[in-house]
Amino acid sequence: MTARETPEQGTPAGARRPGFATGLFLGRPDTDLLTGPAGDARRPAPAEERFLARLRDFCEKEVDSAAIERADRVPDEVVEGLKDIGALAIRLPRRYGGLGLSTHCYLRALMLTSTTHPALSELLAAHQAIGLIQPLLLFGTDEQKRAFLPRCVREISAFALTEADIGNDPFRMHTTAVYDPAMDGYVLDGVKTWTTNGVIADLLVVMAVVPAGERGEGGMTAFVVEADAPGVTVERRNSFLGLRGLENGCIRLHRVAVPAGNRIGAEGEGLAIALAAQDTGRLSLPAVSAAAAKWSLRIARQWSAARVQFGRPIARHDAVAGKVSFIAATAFALEALVEVIARRAAAGGTDTRLDAELAKLFASEQAWVIADELVQLRGGRGYETAESAVARGERGVPVEQLLRDVRVGRIFDGSSEALRAFLAHDLIEAHRAAAGERDTAPGQGTAQAGKTTHAGETAAVGATARAEDTPSTGDTAAATRSAGAGMPAGPDASAGRLDAVLDGHLEFVARTSRRIAGELAAVAAESGPEGEGLDGRQRFLGRIVDIGAELYAMTASCVHARALGGADGSPAELADAFCRQARLRVAESLARLGENTDAADRAVTGQVLEGRYAWLEEGVVDVSVDGPWIAEQRPGPATGPNLRRVIRPAATPRATRPSTDETTRRTP
Repeated sequence: MTARETPEQGTPAGARRPGFATGLFLGRPDTDLLTGPAGDARRPAPAEERFLARLRDFCEKEVDSAAIERADRVPDEVVEGLKDIGALAIRLPRRYGGLGLSTHCYLRALMLTSTTHPALSELLAAHQAIGLIQPLLLFGTDEQKRAFLPRCVREISAFALTEADIGNDPFRMHTTAVYDPAMDGYVLDGVKTWTTNGVIADLLVVMAVVPAGERGEGGMTAFVVEADAPGVTVERRNSFLGLRGLENGCIRLHRVAVPAGNRIGAEGEGLAIALAAQDTGRLSLPAVSAAAAKWSLRIARQWSAARVQFGRPIARHDAVAGKVSFIAATAFALEALVEVIARRAAAGGTDTRLDAELAKLFASEQAWVIADELVQLRGGRGYETAESAVARGERGVPVEQLLRDVRVGRIFDGSSEALRAFLAHDLIEAHRAAAGERDTAPGQGTAQAGKTTHAGETAAVGATARAEDTPSTGDTAAATRSAGAGMPAGPDASAGRLDAVLDGHLEFVARTSRRIAGELAAVAAESGPEGEGLDGRQRFLGRIVDIGAELYAMTASCVHARALGGADGSPAELADAFCRQARLRVAESLARLGENTDAADRAVTGQVLEGRYAWLEEGVVDVSVDGPWIAEQRPGPATGPNLRRVIRPAATPRATRPSTDETTRRTP
């Protein structure tokens, strides 16, 4: 597979080598899995470099981001311009009319478009990551690929999964697909909520439940649905805290006839298809988060040097310096995560699903903290809109918009809480599988790895955890001292010393990896085969997942710093700075594994739900509009107008695809 081509059929997860994240939580981090090919990691292939240059030129010269923010809409000419340069088909193989570029190039494109305006990157990502392209490449038949993929070069697709009562639980789905033998097809009925691109989509991937019957057990199934088919109605366009310009809508399906040939995969395979499509899709948010962090660093650097208080730039004040350092170090770590995982995913042969989920969790959480810190750095100007600042005669810096836009990252594509729970479940299953392998190995007795002795002592998987590996969970002060001990003063260190420091950080990762592996093994040994007993340990397991995310980011930072090299040692300095900060956060989380308020918090919550503290709610005014907490989405015909917005020109879209060279000029 060349860098230009996208694989059409993914290797089954069971046949691929476990990714870095799996080994990390098993106590066996393999740094080689994150090491990329030789050469400049920042330099894309020539064709990709030309495309990214064209995309940057388009974003800088032809997109008015302030106008998108004011109008809450991406103009038709901007969408058409993105189509013209092939931005809707970056990874689509060239035989279907796409550009056939790499995942790495696609993520770089999202970084450019998201910093122009996030509505652009959401449009591109919803179409290419979880829209029609990825499910068809992975699970579509040859006939389906020939019929639909060439259309995706200029037609927009959307993924219709979520319903009002689903959240992170897809098994609550109410949309049905009933097979009709007379038409050799299915009749779809239901209402989909929060469908990104749904308002402007030409093609929909709709998830629906096929009832069990004579044909089989049925289950959740994926279908390709024409957005202009009879019975498909966009009932409303949703509005949010941020992401203005996002074409997200509620879609009603009333007796929509779908040919059997439009079913993706077999009946009941819908959830597997959705999860597989999200493997690469989950890298979109880390890329957008990294871009937000990089932009924040630029603003923080320029502003904190220009703003003078008490006779010196604010960056020279210690309290502010800590914020600038955090933004710089974390921006480097987030970019490192995107770089190493994207290259690993593109190389193939490795199951990177857990890696992508961990990166999404960590990046979205850190991007929010960065945005909040940047608002604080800018002070009152951070809370002011860019338009207001321009009216006063100052530079318009949309920091408050950034805060609104990145907040959704902790919710979209799996909330942070849900991802922690899903990751913990998968990791406990991995430990059970590992324990089973040890139990059945010749000469092995019953596995005792991971047996917890007390809060500060846990046996590691396959080896006894040494006392010096990690501080006692009951001693936060000692943990903090241990995390920062013996490290040079960052930029003042020589290149050789910095390289040794990176080795020290990786050794810390290995030691702490064994520690959290032991904790997970203990939980796996104590819980039931179906996860019984885990409900009351979600926060405990969530802390372990967060620790692993920090360790992953530390490793990626060290690997990426070495790949970048540089005579001045600046990448290693940033990696060192991030690892120092991460080690302190890890120490705090480790301490809270043994000493926390989890049980007390559950008790208080129970009393809140029982109304014991309702008196505390008195003395305020509730301006909420009356209505049900969760709307009842009843199937049936539409009762209002179809709000679908058609962007595609009335003329038949061109059938020819742009060649790689054509991506360097605007198509007429």
